[in-house]
Amino acid sequence: MALSRSMRACLHSGRLALLAILVSGGIVLQILACALYNNWWPMLTVLMYLILPMPLMFFLGSDNSSVMSNGGDGWVNFTKFLTGASIVGSIAIPAILKHAGVIGWGALAMELSSFVVFGVAILWFLQMSSEDEYSSMF
Repeated sequence: MALSRSMRACLHSGRLALLAILVSGGIVLQILACALYNNWWPMLTVLMYLILPMPLMFFLGSDNSSVMSNGGDGWVNFTKFLTGASIVGSIAIPAILKHAGVIGWGALAMELSSFVVFGVAILWFLQMSSEDEYSSMF
C-alpha cells in the first residue's frame, strides 16, 4: 500500500515534531538539574553539548556516511576523536562534579538522563537525514 505524498509529508512532519519535543525535553532536564537543587555547576555540561556537533560540521561537511565507516582519512579520524571526546566529557563532567561533592545524586541523574535524551535525538536525526525518501521529499 503506497501512501500519498501529503500523507508522507504529514508523517515526516510528525517525526520532526517528535524530534523537537525530544530536544526540548533534554533542555528541560538540563535546566531542572540546576534549578531544583539551586546549583548551577551542572550547566558546564552544556559546553560539551555545544562542542559536540562542531567537529562534524567543520570537518565533514554534508557527508554523514564517512563518520559511520571504518575507513577514512586523517580528518575523518580526527572528527571521530573530537566527537568521542565530547561524548565522554558530557558524561564525565557530571560524574566528576558528583564525586567532588558539588552536586547531589538527583542532579547527576537528571544530567545523565538529559544526555540520554539528547543522544536519542541525535541518533534519530542522523537516521532521518540518511533516509532517501525524506531528503527527496522537500
